[in-house]
Amino acid sequence: MTIGFFCYKIEKMPAYNFKKIEGKWQKIWAKNKYKIWAAFDFSNKPQAKKLKSYVLDMFPYPSGEGLHVGHVEGYTASDITSRFLRMNGYNVLHPMGWDAFGLPAENYAIKTKTHPSKVVARNVKRFKQQLKSLGFSYDWQREINTTDPDYYKWTQWIFIQLFKKGLAYEAELPVNWCVSCKTVLANEEVVDGACDRCQSRVERRNLKQWVLKITAYADRLLEDLDRLDWPERVKEMQRNWIGRSEGRLISFPVDNSQYAIEVFTTKPDTIDGTTYVVLAPEHPAIPYLKAKIKNWQEVAGYIADTENKSERDRIAEAREKTGVELKGVKAVNPYNNEKISVWISDYVLIHYGTGAIMAVPRHDERDKEFATKFNLPIKDVPFVPKEKWIGEKKINYKLRDWIFSRQRYWGEPIPIIKCVKCGNIPVPEEDLPIELPKIKKYEPTGKAESPLAAIKKWVNVKCPQCKGPAKRETNTMPQWAGSNWYHLAYLLGSQKSKGKSQNYWNKKILDHWLPVDIYVGGVEHAVLHLLYARFWHKFLYDIGVVSDKEPFTKLVNQGLILGPDGQKMSKSRGNVVNPDDMVKSFGADSLRLYEMFMGPLEDPKPWDPRGIIGLHRFLNKVWNLIIDRNQMKDSRQSKIPLNLDRLIHQTIKKVTEDIQNFRFNTAISALMILVNEMEKASQLPIAKRQLLIKLLSPFAPHIAQELWQKLGGKNLLDFEEWPKWDEKMIQEEEFDLIIQVNGKFRAALRVKKEISESEAKKLALNNETIKKWLIGKEIKKVIFVPNRLINLIV
Repeated sequence: MTIGFFCYKIEKMPAYNFKKIEGKWQKIWAKNKYKIWAAFDFSNKPQAKKLKSYVLDMFPYPSGEGLHVGHVEGYTASDITSRFLRMNGYNVLHPMGWDAFGLPAENYAIKTKTHPSKVVARNVKRFKQQLKSLGFSYDWQREINTTDPDYYKWTQWIFIQLFKKGLAYEAELPVNWCVSCKTVLANEEVVDGACDRCQSRVERRNLKQWVLKITAYADRLLEDLDRLDWPERVKEMQRNWIGRSEGRLISFPVDNSQYAIEVFTTKPDTIDGTTYVVLAPEHPAIPYLKAKIKNWQEVAGYIADTENKSERDRIAEAREKTGVELKGVKAVNPYNNEKISVWISDYVLIHYGTGAIMAVPRHDERDKEFATKFNLPIKDVPFVPKEKWIGEKKINYKLRDWIFSRQRYWGEPIPIIKCVKCGNIPVPEEDLPIELPKIKKYEPTGKAESPLAAIKKWVNVKCPQCKGPAKRETNTMPQWAGSNWYHLAYLLGSQKSKGKSQNYWNKKILDHWLPVDIYVGGVEHAVLHLLYARFWHKFLYDIGVVSDKEPFTKLVNQGLILGPDGQKMSKSRGNVVNPDDMVKSFGADSLRLYEMFMGPLEDPKPWDPRGIIGLHRFLNKVWNLIIDRNQMKDSRQSKIPLNLDRLIHQTIKKVTEDIQNFRFNTAISALMILVNEMEKASQLPIAKRQLLIKLLSPFAPHIAQELWQKLGGKNLLDFEEWPKWDEKMIQEEEFDLIIQVNGKFRAALRVKKEISESEAKKLALNNETIKKWLIGKEIKKVIFVPNRLINLIV
C-alpha cells in the first residue's frame, strides 16, 4: 500500500523522538479506520490468491483498571506474528473485541453505583485507546462486543439449538453458591473452596438450574486433543478434567439387608484386598440405612459439615483425610464373602462413579492414608485373574455437565419461556434477541433468582405454543457463554442479519477462515474457556454451521509477568506496572521489545525496571545507525565485509525461524548482535539498512516505519517482502574439527572447510594433546568424516 507523501532528504541527523514518531504513525494508520489491516472488506470477499492466516488473541474483559503488562505481552506476540505473516504474503485476519458480560462488570457497577452498560462502554473506550497507542495492527472493522444485542442474539440462538437437541436441560442438583457474588458457580470456577473471582466462601446448595450436557461430548473432546498443536500441559489439564476411566461396576451387599452398595473400580483385580467401603456423604444409601446406623448423630453432623466444601477442596491431594464409620452397617465382599466396615468420607464424590468406592489400602495411596489414620486393615493378597473379575464393564468420567444458570442481571437472558401447560418452550427465532431490560435495581437478591424476576412487564408473556399466560426464564447465562463462539463472530459480526439463521451463518466465509491458525492467550483458560469453546464448536459442527471439528489449530500460552519483587502483580502488594507509564516514558516500541526480550514467551518472568531502559537504548542505537549523515552518503553499490554480509544472512534465518517458533527473545538478541557489527562497518549501503529495518519492523513498527520513510521507502512495511537468506552465505568458512582416538573425543581444532583427510591427519598428529594419547601406540586405521571429525584407531 503506497503512503504517497514520502521524501528522501535529510539536512541533519535528528534525534530519536519516539513520542512524535509514534503519534505520527498511529494517526496515519487510523486515517482510514485501520482498513490497511483488513483481511477482507464488508462484502466478505477474501483477498484472492493469497494464503490465509487467522491470528487470534483471547479477547479481554475490559476492566476499569485498563490494560496491564500481561495483556501487552500476549498481544505483542500475536502482532509480531501478524505483521510477519503479512510480509510473507499471507492474508491475515487479526481482530479484537470485548468479553464484557459477567460478574466483574456487574460487581464494579454495584460498587460504584454505575449501570453496567455505562461501565462497559467507558472501559472499552479506554482499552481501545491503549491498544491503539501500542501500535497493534488489529482490523477494527471486525470489532465485537458480547453485550451487543446483535451479538448475543446468536448466543441465544445457539442455546436454543442445544435445547432442541436435548443438550440444554433443567435439573435440581447440588451447586456451588458464592456468598459474596450471590450466584451459582460452575465447578471450574471454584478454587480451594472459594470463588475464583472474589475469593469468597462457596457453599453447596440444591437448586434448579439450566445445565448443558457437555458430558455427551466427553469422548470427542478427549480424542481430538491429539490432532491439536497445543502445549502438552494444556492438553493434559483437559484430559485430567475430563477424567475418562474404564472399569467395572461391582455390588457389595449390605449384611442383613436387601440393599447393595454399587461401586465403580478401575482395578477389579484388587478386589480381594478390599478391607472397607467408603460412601460419599450425599450417597442415597445413608438415609436408607439410617435405622441400622448406631451413631446417626455423628454421621449427620459430618454430612452437614461437608455441605459447604467444594469438590476441588474435598479431593485436594495434600488435605488430611476425614471420615466417620457407619457403626452397625457391614458390607460383604462378593469375591471372598468377608464382612467389612462401611464409612463416609468427603474425599469420595457423589458425582464420580457411583459415589462409593471399594478401599484397597495396599494398592491405593488415598485408601492407605485413610486406613492408617483410622487403624483399618491393610492386606497383602494376590491379584485376581481376569477370568474371575465380577461386575459389568463401565466407562466413567470426572467431567460433569456444565451448570449454565446465573442468578444475576448482567448476562445474556436465557431464551426460554415457561408455560404451566407446555413446559419449557424456546423463544421463536424471529423474536431474537431477547434483550436485557434496562433497569435501575440490578443488585443480586441473594435468593435463587435473578433481579430480572422483579420486572413483571418483561417477565409476563404469552406462551409461543398455546398462547396462554407464561413467564420468561429470569436466570442469565454465565460470562463464558459469549466467549464460546466469538472466533466465529469476527467473521460474521459485521452483518446486521435479520430473520432466519441461514442469513447469518455464511458457510463460505466460515469455511475459508476456519479453523483459527494461531490462538494466543493465558494458560489460566486451559479448562474453562478452551473446553467450553471446543464443546460449542463441535456442536455447531454437528448441526452443519462449521466444517471443522476443532476451533483452534495452534495454541500459544504467554507466561505470567510478575512484579519487580517476583510476586504476582496486585494493587495490595503495590507492585503493579502500568503500561501507560512505560509508553509515556520510553515509547510503545521500547515496551513491545522489552516484553518480548524478558525471556521465553511461555515462562513466568519478573519485571525489571532497568530492562526497558536497555531496549530503549537499543532503539536509539538503531536510529543513529540508520540515519547517520556520513552513512547516508554511501553509494548503494558500496560493499561490506564478507563476515558482516554472512552475519546478515544468518540473522535473517535466525529471526525468521524464531518468529515462526515464538522465540522472540532470541530473535531480538540476534538483531542486537547484527546492529553492533553494523556499527563497526565503515560502509553500510542503504539496501542493508533497509533490510535491518524490515527485520525490526514486526517488533517495533513505529520506528521501523519512520526509518523506512527516511530511506526512501514508499509503502507500508506490512506489505513489503520479508527478507530471504542465501543458504550458501550462512555457511561458515571454518568449523571445529573433532579429533578422536579410538572413538573418544580428545581434542577439537578450528580449521577451514573442505580440509582433506591428509591435512586433517597431519594437524591431528601435530596436536600436543593428541600426541600424549599416541605414545607407544600404532595407528592401524583412520576414519575421516568430511567437515566433521577424524578418528584415529590405535
